[in-house]
Amino acid sequence: ALAGVTLDAQADGEHGLRITTRKPDPVLPMRLAGPSLAILSPKAYEKKGNPTPIGTATGPFEITEVNGGTSVGLDRYDDYWDGLAHASGIDVRFVKDGTARANAVRTGDVDIAEAIPVAQAATLDKATLKEAGTTRTTSLQLNTETGPFKNPELRAAARTAIAPSALVKGVFEGYADPGAGLFGPAVTWAASKRVKPAGRAKTARPDGTSITLATYDNRPELPEVAQVVQQQLQKAGFTVMLEVREYSRLESDALAGKFDAFIGARNSLLDTGDPVGVLGSDYTCDGGYNLARLCDEKTDRAVAEAVGTDGTGERQDAAMAAEAAILRTDAVVPLAHQRIIAGVSTKVRGVLLDPYERTLVGTGTRR
Repeated sequence: ALAGVTLDAQADGEHGLRITTRKPDPVLPMRLAGPSLAILSPKAYEKKGNPTPIGTATGPFEITEVNGGTSVGLDRYDDYWDGLAHASGIDVRFVKDGTARANAVRTGDVDIAEAIPVAQAATLDKATLKEAGTTRTTSLQLNTETGPFKNPELRAAARTAIAPSALVKGVFEGYADPGAGLFGPAVTWAASKRVKPAGRAKTARPDGTSITLATYDNRPELPEVAQVVQQQLQKAGFTVMLEVREYSRLESDALAGKFDAFIGARNSLLDTGDPVGVLGSDYTCDGGYNLARLCDEKTDRAVAEAVGTDGTGERQDAAMAAEAAILRTDAVVPLAHQRIIAGVSTKVRGVLLDPYERTLVGTGTRR
């Protein structure tokens, strides 16, 4: 949330904090509200090593137990500033297998299961199936620095070969929307402000050009998306080798530009809810998550202008102008805007389906 920001913080009275940035930052309050900047009590830092969140945070529920990467226990925090939670506590289990999560809903073993795979959605009773739009977009990133896609005409050929509507129908089974840009329908203002990219390169004939396409299997739909994209690119004349790994074993190679193309799912309003942040991190010369290895003067200029723009509407306009500058390069091909699929027991009320995918249980969630 604070990447690239230089600031100074000083105590101001008993409960105040005065923060001064080196240069004007229109979205500083949004940065400070990011979930990665959660405030823990001094107790969290009493022991050497990493701070502990057990009994040290300020939310409607208090973390009481952490069992590695398998489970977490939370009890209601009666002194929560925003009111008493209805539920007495939450028992959280981390279950990697999506089929197992769906089965747990069907058997009544859990009350709420998030991230139900598309393939399992049809197996749930309609009364327990909940869906909502998210700010997550699945995209095809093309390596603009090395390899075949350094040629903008081949990138244009790849873009024209992709049929997002076929992916939505065949892979997501309707639980997504065709890729319209970097921001989808859950970013409610985007469609009315979208700018058509201008000055795109003409398409070249692939003539059997060989490429490596990579993706990860942590999200179960992505390998299937990659297979369909592989087929579409092959039909257009590319020769495509597909590589699928677990994300932690793939990320460093993807960031290093070792693949010609990469398919991933990215939250377009990550960390702050500001649309400009992800554009800077993913598509500028100095971006820290620039999978497309894009370094384009016009794009950098458009993003820089958006970064310094104040006013909600004006910043949205600037973000969409920057989006058009990025799409003009064909460094990225938006494939689908995903939806949340959650399994929720009919006994449960007040589940929060958050477009940012941060929240499921709040003070009003109850059984």
